[in-house]
Amino acid sequence: TKAKARYTDVKYEENSLILFGKETKGLPESFLMAHPERMIRVPMIESARSLNLSNTVAIVGYEYARQFDFSGLLDEGVLPGLS
Repeated sequence: TKAKARYTDVKYEENSLILFGKETKGLPESFLMAHPERMIRVPMIESARSLNLSNTVAIVGYEYARQFDFSGLLDEGVLPGLS
């Protein structure tokens, strides 16, 4: 919640490590202060304290996957009644 860069502003490298903090505390402030240029955020409404951690992981994880053209993920489904 304290970062300036959006998660979509980052060009992720293959096999990036993305660290998420607890919903109640986030990551330790000493860690954040040591790496301010690597912090990212998911935009949210001002009155919210934070987003649900699992939702945040999904949002950022899918952005990472999108940047690698969803490599390794099923790209289309099959509707059994349509062939």
